[in-house]
Amino acid sequence: MVLLNKVMDDNGLSPGKKIEGQVVLMKKILDIDFLGKGVSLQLVSAVHGDPANGLKGNVGKPAYLEKWDTSFPSLPLGESIFKVTFDWDDAIGVPGALIIKNNNNAEFYIKTITLVDVPGEGHIHFICNSWVYPVSKYDYDRVFFANKTYLPSTTPVPLREYIKQELVNLRGDGTGERQEWDRVYDYDYYNDLGDPDKGPAFVRPVLGGSREYPYPRRGRTGRPPTQTDPNTESRLPLLKSLSIYVPRDERFDHIKMSDFLAYGLLSLAQGIIPALESFFDETPGEFDSFQDVLDLYRQGLKLPKAVLDTIRQNVPSEVLPEIFQIDAEQFIKYPLPDVIKEYTSAWRTDEEFGREMVAGVNPLILRRLEEFPPASKLDPIVYGDQTSKITEGHILNNLDGLGVYEALENKKLFILDHHDSFMPYLTRINSTPTKTYATRTLLFLKDDGTFKPLAIELSLPHPDGDKYGAISKVYTPAEVGVEGTIWELAKAYVAVNDSGYHQLISHWLHTHATMEPFVIATNRQLSVVHPIHKLLQPHFLDTMYINALARQTLINAEGILELTVFPRKYSMELSAVIYKDWVFPEQALPADLVKRGVAVKDPNSPHGLRLLIKDYPYAVDGLEIWSAIKSWVEEYCSYYYTTDDVVEKDSELQAWWKEVREVGHGDKKDAPWWPNMQTREELVDSCTTIIWIASALHAAVNFGQYPYAGYLPNRPTISRRFMPIKGTPEYELLESDPEKAFLETITAELQTLIGISLIEILSRHTSDEVYLGQRDTPEWTTDAEPLQAFDKFGKRLALIEDRIMSRNNDPNLKNRVGPVKFPYTLLYPTSEKGLTAKGIPNSVSI
Repeated sequence: MVLLNKVMDDNGLSPGKKIEGQVVLMKKILDIDFLGKGVSLQLVSAVHGDPANGLKGNVGKPAYLEKWDTSFPSLPLGESIFKVTFDWDDAIGVPGALIIKNNNNAEFYIKTITLVDVPGEGHIHFICNSWVYPVSKYDYDRVFFANKTYLPSTTPVPLREYIKQELVNLRGDGTGERQEWDRVYDYDYYNDLGDPDKGPAFVRPVLGGSREYPYPRRGRTGRPPTQTDPNTESRLPLLKSLSIYVPRDERFDHIKMSDFLAYGLLSLAQGIIPALESFFDETPGEFDSFQDVLDLYRQGLKLPKAVLDTIRQNVPSEVLPEIFQIDAEQFIKYPLPDVIKEYTSAWRTDEEFGREMVAGVNPLILRRLEEFPPASKLDPIVYGDQTSKITEGHILNNLDGLGVYEALENKKLFILDHHDSFMPYLTRINSTPTKTYATRTLLFLKDDGTFKPLAIELSLPHPDGDKYGAISKVYTPAEVGVEGTIWELAKAYVAVNDSGYHQLISHWLHTHATMEPFVIATNRQLSVVHPIHKLLQPHFLDTMYINALARQTLINAEGILELTVFPRKYSMELSAVIYKDWVFPEQALPADLVKRGVAVKDPNSPHGLRLLIKDYPYAVDGLEIWSAIKSWVEEYCSYYYTTDDVVEKDSELQAWWKEVREVGHGDKKDAPWWPNMQTREELVDSCTTIIWIASALHAAVNFGQYPYAGYLPNRPTISRRFMPIKGTPEYELLESDPEKAFLETITAELQTLIGISLIEILSRHTSDEVYLGQRDTPEWTTDAEPLQAFDKFGKRLALIEDRIMSRNNDPNLKNRVGPVKFPYTLLYPTSEKGLTAKGIPNSVSI
């Protein structure tokens, strides 16, 4: 008997054994009582199940938080560590889960629980990162699992029922209006952008669920329909925007700084825009010169005290400096955008105009021209002849001695083509205050790697109807006189097209909207112990919440985007039409580059691709980031999936992928290009693409917004007039005061202030940002090989940073800094806080 007791003691299984733990919490309400029996914790066995209860893991006796542990003086603000002591016996053995009950009247945020010196196991970590509401808010137990990683087939039997029930809880039943404390992930159409109860001007179509307007799904809130239209979901009042439903752990406020971004967006919609609109209604203003625009940053815009008081009353004092500075003389000032920091007029050069197509905020559209003249893919039965009117005569003298077809053959001709995207909507768009064109821009790749614009084609629908084709005019480069100003205006119309496409498609649709179904499906179908859940979860942080806030303040009817982007009320339905062309495998960077003809497959080249534009900063840096991500994903997945058969037989993985295809992107469910998810290669490629979109692609199109477009003449978002015609007052102004004519054509002063206020918020990093190659906790898994692979991933990214800086210092790579002397760093992995034009956060979180 003595020997038996000795063995039991050595294994930690004697009835009198105690196990201590540390619990890290964050309070929402400062006087919440954590001591006494306010919070209980129970161990759940990973090795011993109850035969009478379906072999579910045995549950230990409740333990309670004992006292505040003050031995950690460097804890982040708001965090507290408590001690807890558990009874330990044979029936528990090795714990694999914890049940936590909150017996208080308010919620708290639990970060981590660590069991200390568990015999035979050492420390056991539970990464919780979750809000726990009072027990009265749930009809199930809150269960948290240890940080071990399991496939469904390797999950310990005593934990399987707990995991299964947790997924059931997260899926919900698809009914009822969701409440703040709910944790349910479910799908819905974008049927909450309009507000028909306010009148016809606020009616917007439902996006998703139809052939006309297919769309990715968003998170379901269950709010009741509007009184006017049963198919449109009612909206929250603007003041309640921050409480829009997303599953509770998807909310910003579980971390310290991101809520500034949320308050910034709300402040802009609720306080700043109404105040500015009121001011400009009473005192209409226009920029008369480029110096006037520069003064906005150097001197500021003076506003009446009453306007500033209104702004101060509606914007939290901590948030206001994140948008603009207000000095004692009542001037509001914006930071100087990088594109004009070194030289105030270099943005006007043709070289910079071309450079920003490969090293700007939207470097994803330029493609190699493969036929001349450029053709259209629009249906000729509906849209008539949409072939480009650019001729050899327009461009021949600028091809450095080459003929047109010789330049094509030598892969020297490129096109920025927005014609087909916007032509079908132009008649409707131009019925709003917008007056614009569908544009095509031809460029020549020079021997020094820079781009020379050759011609710009501005097209309008035929006045007798779309079926009669396009009315087009072609403009060629000029530097002086009225012809020079007309060329500047032609470039501005191109920038308007590109700005709209960037915001609506490259940024919103292709990163924010397309990611949300993956977030929802992952939480519904992959348990937290599943390796792919652990791989992808950091790349989904805050995406649902920023998208929900966007539906409240940005992309809704009469929202900020409709005020500041040229398609106006047609913005979102236009994005739905363009979603018809979205193909998941083509979101992979190598596939995208090959599709656009700017790279060819070459097994002898780095990353298996040879770039046809050698000095293409986005592509060069991006391929290094892509390859680093893919290598990490390959190593990680190979550890858990040793053969294709393991992929095929992973029930959670198969359910996840089926739901992504058939529900989350349900309008694309019959597309032939979806990977079948039967092989390790398909798994690696799909996960690499998801991580690329959420991290690097989003960073490339987001964090350069203020640095490049904060100076609106460089990237105007709206055009208000067509190209002036000779003999009109507009043409006379073009001759007499070209800067004023230019500024009266592009974005007005009010929209400029709103637009740059928005993109300044969107372009900022918070102080607690977690970047690619980083995790917010080092104990995210217990498996040594994946941890080593992740460490190697981080070190590889650090080397990429060095190479990016080296390329930026190479004078032979002219597109790296350009005439504006602004180095390309948007794919530099890490960053400091603020407006830095660099840094790749893990997720689409702003």
